[in-house]
Amino acid sequence: MDIQNLSAFISVSETGSFSKAAEKLHLTQPAVSKRISTLERQLDASLFDRIGKKVRLTEAGQALLPGAQRILAELDESRRAISNLSGHIGGSLRLGTSHHIGLHRLPPVLRNYTALYPDVDLDIQFMDSEAACEAVLKGELELAIATLPEQPIDKLSENIIWHDPLGIVVGKNHDLADEKRVDLNMLMQQPAILPSQSTFTRALLEQAFGLDTGKLNIAMETNYLETIKMMVSIGLGWSVLPVSMLDEELISIEIEGIKMERLLGAVYHSGRTLSNAGKMLLKLLQTNK
Repeated sequence: MDIQNLSAFISVSETGSFSKAAEKLHLTQPAVSKRISTLERQLDASLFDRIGKKVRLTEAGQALLPGAQRILAELDESRRAISNLSGHIGGSLRLGTSHHIGLHRLPPVLRNYTALYPDVDLDIQFMDSEAACEAVLKGELELAIATLPEQPIDKLSENIIWHDPLGIVVGKNHDLADEKRVDLNMLMQQPAILPSQSTFTRALLEQAFGLDTGKLNIAMETNYLETIKMMVSIGLGWSVLPVSMLDEELISIEIEGIKMERLLGAVYHSGRTLSNAGKMLLKLLQTNK
C-alpha cells in the first residue's frame, strides 16, 4: 500500500470530509478521491460511506485505521531519527499551542528561536490545550505548548515551563466588586463565565472549589480567555483568569482557602524521537522559564 494513499485515508477519516482533507494535505479534492479509490481497489473493500456531504468510516475503514496510523507514525519516527544523525537543525516542526500561550508567552521565545535556527520551518497550529495534547498523542504534532493536565496522560511526557497563578475576577461594577468579604456561597449565586467543562482549566477550578458542575451558575462558556476577560469587564459575570491578564477593568476577589495555579509547558510523545528542531525549541523554552 502506498504511503500517500494511507495518508489521504487518515486525513479523510479525521476530518470527515474529502475537501477538508485536501486542504490539510495541500492537494486537490479529486487527487484525494483518487488516492482513496486506489486504496479501496487494493483492499477490495469500501472504506467510507458517502451519504450526502457526510463521510463515515465503514467497518473495513475502522479496521484499517489503527494500523494505518501506526505505519505513518513509525515512518515519521524513522525519518526524524535519520535526520537527527546529521546534527542539522532544520526541516518542519509541527507545533500546537493555545491562543493564550501563543499571545502572551511564546512570542519572545519564538523570536529568539527563529533567529538562532532560520532553517526550521515552524508549522504552528492554534487550538485548545486538550486538543493539542491529543494531537501529540496521535502523532499529528511533534510538540504542544499548552496547559498541562491535572493528571498525567499515558505516553505523554511533560516539561513544566511556566507557573500561571489564577485569580477570581469580576468587573468594576459587579455586585461583589465592593464587598469586603466574599465567600464561596456568595460567589455561587452569581452568574459565571467559564471555560468549557472539557478543559484542564475548568477541571482545576472545580477541584479547587470542591464543586461539581451542577452547583455552578453558568451564564456562558468559551475557551477564549480574551473573550472571558471582555465579558467579565462589562459586568456579565465572574470568572477565573490568569493573574497576568488583570488590569484596571477587573477586580480580584480573594476567597479564604482557595488558591489556583495552572502549569504551562511542553508536551511530547514519550515513545517517539524528537527532531533536532524540537529538541532545540524545548531547550530554549527551559532556559526562558
